[in-house]
Amino acid sequence: MTIRLVAVDEHVLLRLGLNRVVATVPDITLVGEAGSAAEAEHVVADTAAEVVTIDASLADADGISLARRLRIARPDLGVVLLSAVSDDNLLYRALDAGLSAYVTKAAPISSVLAAIRHAAVAPHSFTAPGLSAALSRRRGQTGLLSQREQEVLSLMRDGLSLPTIAQRLSVSEATVKTYVSRLYSKLRVNNRSQALMAAVNQGLLVSADAA
Repeated sequence: MTIRLVAVDEHVLLRLGLNRVVATVPDITLVGEAGSAAEAEHVVADTAAEVVTIDASLADADGISLARRLRIARPDLGVVLLSAVSDDNLLYRALDAGLSAYVTKAAPISSVLAAIRHAAVAPHSFTAPGLSAALSRRRGQTGLLSQREQEVLSLMRDGLSLPTIAQRLSVSEATVKTYVSRLYSKLRVNNRSQALMAAVNQGLLVSADAA
């Protein structure tokens, strides 16, 4: 099977370089290019792309925001985020957003091709060079959640409703809602399922299956 790839980057030379790279392999075909987020949405739709590489910083959009919009139309689209520099925070954002892979533009060609292939077969499974080390650094960050916020998170994992959590902790429901709001803000998420996934990915919480 040949992977249908679209490259999104405002720099023509970088798109040209990627085109030359994939031209040397038999299983990836560059079927479209875009220099902006607005253009990318049309190109991805018109070419029926299976994987898209996106520059982390476009002139008209954040790369991760664009990825989210593309995923609304194509939930199984593989997304590889490309960054000019190695940035742990950007890697964490890509991971938490459910992208397929994160690679720096300075990475070896083999790493870029591996990320594209991974995105094609496992679009919802995240990979990145140095991922384990980055997660270890993230787990080593202290003070992200308070003890009470950690307790609320654990009870959320167990499926308890907010009123039940309030009873369990002997606080008001309004207080629990405040803790939940802080959790969402710190984890950069919008709902319970996203919070639990982000917490597991960051090593702040074991999954329900492992608990």
